Amino acid sequence: MKPVKIALIGECMIELQEISPGVTNQTFGGDTLNTAIYCARLARDLPLEIDYVTALGTDTFSERMVKFWEQDGVGSSLIIRQPGETPGLYYIELEESGERIFHYWRSTAAAKKCFEFPDSDRVLEALSNYHGIYLSGISLAIFTPESRKRLLATLQEIAGSGISIYFDCNYRPHLWSSKEEAIELYRQLYGISDIVFLTTEEAEILLDGAAGETVHDTLHSYGCRESVLKDGDQPCTILAEGKLLEVPAERVEKVVDTTAAGDSFSGVYLVARKFGCAPERAARMAHKTAAYVVCHKGAVAPLEKMVITGKDIAECGS
Repeated sequence: MKPVKIALIGECMIELQEISPGVTNQTFGGDTLNTAIYCARLARDLPLEIDYVTALGTDTFSERMVKFWEQDGVGSSLIIRQPGETPGLYYIELEESGERIFHYWRSTAAAKKCFEFPDSDRVLEALSNYHGIYLSGISLAIFTPESRKRLLATLQEIAGSGISIYFDCNYRPHLWSSKEEAIELYRQLYGISDIVFLTTEEAEILLDGAAGETVHDTLHSYGCRESVLKDGDQPCTILAEGKLLEVPAERVEKVVDTTAAGDSFSGVYLVARKFGCAPERAARMAHKTAAYVVCHKGAVAPLEKMVITGKDIAECGS
């Protein structure tokens, strides 16, 4: 059986995690990279290949970054390496509740110009060889207008050829020049997406105050085939195959760090759906994964005790 190939597009950054005041741990992270890692962990038990798309330099941090995600099974054949460029950096400050405060240094990151380098044409052309493409609102926001334009043109071209497009809204107001700019670009993605992920807060901002079933109806009217509306520790709702479903979240006694909760949810859900799992079953597995992730510090929770594996997906999709 030929493997299902999924490419995830975005930016990986140097991550500094606050362990205690004045004490930090250095690792790497980024919303779509986090999703790529959780997808790749499922690939250990599935005919699945995961590749990441971004631009980096040839510096020491870029080298270490690639090795970081390769050790979790994320492929690097679609990485654009440009001499003289460097990755961005961010610092995570944690509140006692587990919520995060982010501080960014990314204005000169190579990823911003991802589709403007000499090797960019090769990568854009290669996307047509994949079964699924995943990106987020952060991916869109950090790209320069030219890189964004070239990527959207490619996605619109390949979306009609049977390649699934997955879009996680991940709306961050500070990354956009205006809310209106984000709304317009998001609508272009809704129209070609097989699955759109968003939160209740994002829906209120991006869909003119829409809530509940209206969110799904609005996304469907733009052309989205399936939508997943997340609401923290409350049930998520899903519109799939013409049916509206509500799936309870997993109960968590103590939240340690909410980093990558949504990213891991999206990764498990989209892989489960791609391998034939029903929407409700896919959401239950995604909720379980997110609940596990928030019990650990950092974006990438320990592999050894992952509560959902590719075997679980293989069973429900058989």
